[in-house]
Amino acid sequence: MKLGDNPAMSSPPLNPETNAQKSRTGLDRVWHAAGYSWAGLRAGWGETAFRQEVIAAVVLLPAAVWLASGWVEFSLLAGSVLLVMIVELLNTGIETAIDRIGPEWHDLSKRAKDMGSAAVLLSLLLCGLTWAGALLHKFLS
Repeated sequence: MKLGDNPAMSSPPLNPETNAQKSRTGLDRVWHAAGYSWAGLRAGWGETAFRQEVIAAVVLLPAAVWLASGWVEFSLLAGSVLLVMIVELLNTGIETAIDRIGPEWHDLSKRAKDMGSAAVLLSLLLCGLTWAGALLHKFLS
């Protein structure tokens, strides 16, 4: 055995039947990745919280154009709204993966779900504070 031939350190050959995306390259890979992303957004749409956040974004993103006095403010306002949706999708992914493991209660499963929920809460607080600050700046300055 030569140096670097440690079988424990080598990765198994890719099985295209297991994950065809790994063998794709270039625009074909981008095209399929976009399809997976679209499927993820459709799956997220099945969650009430995500639908509510999308509806809020439909209102808040145009409001950000009106409220912002420059591109930096617009980026902060719009980014905080989009961040809430991103974190919600990640939280839903965590919950879905935990639920796939099994329906029985486990302390680590609860902990993972609670942390995902806390991340959503923090993103909502950040968004709310960002918008409150922008509104105060607009109307009290």
